[in-house]
Amino acid sequence: MKKAMRLLCALSLALTVLAPSAALAQGTIYLVRHAEKESVGKDPALTDAGQARARNIAATLRKVGVAQIYSTALMRTQMTAKPLATLLAVPVRTYDPSRQAEFATQLKALPGNTLVVGHSNTLTELVRLLGGEPGADIADTEYDRLYQLAIDKDGSVTTVLMHSIPGAPPAP
Repeated sequence: MKKAMRLLCALSLALTVLAPSAALAQGTIYLVRHAEKESVGKDPALTDAGQARARNIAATLRKVGVAQIYSTALMRTQMTAKPLATLLAVPVRTYDPSRQAEFATQLKALPGNTLVVGHSNTLTELVRLLGGEPGADIADTEYDRLYQLAIDKDGSVTTVLMHSIPGAPPAP
């Protein structure tokens, strides 16, 4: 009996310690800059490396339960969002990056997990408006930053900075 009780206590402690922080959160917001773009044109498409990165982001996030996907109207952000949207059969909604404060308020009110695809010159401010820690500005040549913002029920935010890599997505 004592052995069973100790095992039950140990199991309860392990589950408490190992529970992911997202389980305690109202929702998690993932934010990425669009993937690598062509160097010419006013609204350039993604390069082959950018398309590979977009597929990799989709493979990375497909199992986290993304319920909403937001992107600016530009082709490079739409193309970055599309692989995950296709995998999950979730529509890509467009947001206006010039109205970030309103968008941040809207994002905070959403239940579940959300992906936002933005730009190097607006993404860090959006992270800040959401209560996260953006780190340094995103360089024009930087495409691998992936923010995970877990928003707790009390409104506190935990920021995890991850990195995406171009290339073949991980095996299922």
